[in-house]
Amino acid sequence: MASNPTPSRRTTFGPGRLADRLHLPRILEDEKAGGIIMLVATIAALLWANFGGGTYQRLSHLELGSLSLAHWVSDGLLTVFFFAAGMELKREFVEGSLSRPADALVPIVAALCGMLVPAGIYLAVNLTSPTGQSHGWAIPMATDIAFALAVLAVVGRGLPTGLRAFLLTLAIVDDLGAIMVIAVFFSSGIHLWWLAAVAALLALWWGLQRFTKLTNGWAYLPIGVAAWWCMLQSGVHATIAGVALGLLVRTDEFQLNDNLDRWQKKVHPWSAWFAVPVFALFAAGVPLNAAVFADMVRQPVAWGIMLGLVLGKPIGVFGGAWLTNRFTSATLAPGVTWPDVFAAAVLAGIGFTVSMLISELAFTGTPHHVELAKTSVLTASLVAAVLGGGMLAARGRHHQSAAARP
Repeated sequence: MASNPTPSRRTTFGPGRLADRLHLPRILEDEKAGGIIMLVATIAALLWANFGGGTYQRLSHLELGSLSLAHWVSDGLLTVFFFAAGMELKREFVEGSLSRPADALVPIVAALCGMLVPAGIYLAVNLTSPTGQSHGWAIPMATDIAFALAVLAVVGRGLPTGLRAFLLTLAIVDDLGAIMVIAVFFSSGIHLWWLAAVAALLALWWGLQRFTKLTNGWAYLPIGVAAWWCMLQSGVHATIAGVALGLLVRTDEFQLNDNLDRWQKKVHPWSAWFAVPVFALFAAGVPLNAAVFADMVRQPVAWGIMLGLVLGKPIGVFGGAWLTNRFTSATLAPGVTWPDVFAAAVLAGIGFTVSMLISELAFTGTPHHVELAKTSVLTASLVAAVLGGGMLAARGRHHQSAAARP
């Protein structure tokens, strides 16, 4: 009696279709350059804040209209980053890995677990301490796509393309989760009339692209600025306007150099090379001295963030990937091994841009906790970058050695 054929297992983390293979190298190159610039900006911020004689703090708190300069950067300039993230999400939803959720099941579940486990660790640490602060539970949830892909681009020679695609999908789903957290949990005093104005402007933005031949991005800029301003007044964090606008950019599915592709090529360098580094310059300037590090040792906020990023991220990402692989038809792409996935999971502990933003939102009105949270994010991200980068470099050498053997 013939045995039943073994059910075929769906390959995941693979290089994907032609559009994916053409898109991935460009994103990696942009993020590599942007990550390097952001690293320089972060170092400059730390030096300026600690040796600038108070000029850093005075400039950050300089009032321009109704907001300080630092707030204009985090609420305004960072919207460019979220606009680029929205367009990237649109690309993935239309013709990328997220258009085939079943095929991207492993990185999607890994990303979700990689958000839930760090948040759970943070809450476990802070809810069991009399001095704990539960407000910061979302800080260790986010993976910084720019820094993570920059490290991968620098040390990832020899790694399978499938692993790069996995990390990119992971970071994109992670960004989507962080966006939803900001919109739902860090909005207050919602004003419906302002939201109605946002909806009208978004409809105008979509309609002009859908029913006219107007493709010049500069013509849409006034609509985008107006939508951002109305979102700022509505009580929802203003950067969410950037995500919504990015998701509504018109695309022609499977066509190279379509409207979405052209806008991405123009906006993404401004996001990766300017908006995010400037945000880093104004967000990363925290005091570094013996008192600060002594405070980190004592405070559950710091421990929750650092353990969430350094331990929670690898446990969540790797555990989610392994469980999905174990209990579904998904399997690893040829050449990708579980040590590769674990190294990428450690690298996912780099939390910067969104983690810094959430630190400001979670501890509004308590500057001490904001500085403590940011210092913890920087420390944990450095540890994750060194450990994850070292592991990925070793895995790359292993793959190169295996390929060289007859």
